[in-house]
Amino acid sequence: MVQSVPDVAAKTLPTMFDLPSENPEDPGLPDEYHLRQLPILHQTCRPPNYPWEQVFTAGNMHVYYDIDHLNWYKRPDWFVVVGIPKLYRQQYLRNSYVVWDEGVSPLLVIEFLSPGTEAENLGNTHREPGRPPTKWQVYEQILKIPYYAVFDSETNQLRGFQWQAGCYQEVAISGQGWWIEPLQLGLGVWRGCCDGVNRAWLRYYDAQGQWIPTQEDLMKQAEQQAEQERQ
Repeated sequence: MVQSVPDVAAKTLPTMFDLPSENPEDPGLPDEYHLRQLPILHQTCRPPNYPWEQVFTAGNMHVYYDIDHLNWYKRPDWFVVVGIPKLYRQQYLRNSYVVWDEGVSPLLVIEFLSPGTEAENLGNTHREPGRPPTKWQVYEQILKIPYYAVFDSETNQLRGFQWQAGCYQEVAISGQGWWIEPLQLGLGVWRGCCDGVNRAWLRYYDAQGQWIPTQEDLMKQAEQQAEQERQ
C-alpha cells in the first residue's frame, strides 16, 4: 500500500510515501502471540531520558536501508528509534521506516524466534548470490544497530547482542533482564496475565527494577483506586 499525501515536497530520494509498505507474500506474518506481545513492548518502552514525543516504536514495519536497492527492506518484529519525532514530519503516521530519509537507525531491534526464522535471526544463514543480505547482516554490518535481542516464546529464553568492534557480541543476561543504558530501561521476561492470557511476556523495567505499567495495568489501578474511594 502506498499512501498518497498532498502538498509534500518532492525529493531526489524516495521517502516512505513512495515505497511499498505491504507484501502479503512475505513469510512470518503476525500470529496471535505477536498481536498480544507487541502492544506490551510499545506501552512499556518509555525511556526517562527522552520526551515521549521523541520515541518511535514499531512492529512488523518495513525498514528500507539501501538507496541503491529500493526494493530491499527488512521487517523487524519490533524496534525502537530515539531522538526523532513520533510522527513523520511532525504530522504523519508512518507506513514504513526509510533510514536514509529519517537519518537515524533503530537503537534496538527485537526478533521473535520460530522454526522458520531462527537460523536467519541468529546469523546462521548465508547470503545467496544476487539476493538481499540477511537480517543479521543488515542489522550488524549495514545499519550497525547497537542492541539486538531475540526471544524464544516457546522456551522463554531472551538473548541479547551488542555491537562492539564491528560485530555483535552476545551479552550475559542474568537477574531480571538486560539493562540497555541508552534507554535507561531494562528488557526482561515477566510472567503474568495480559489480555486474558497468563504466560511469559517481554516488557521493560526501570532503574528500580519496577515493571513499566501497561495500559491494562493502569486501568486496573484506576479501578482499584475508584473502588477504595467508593468504600
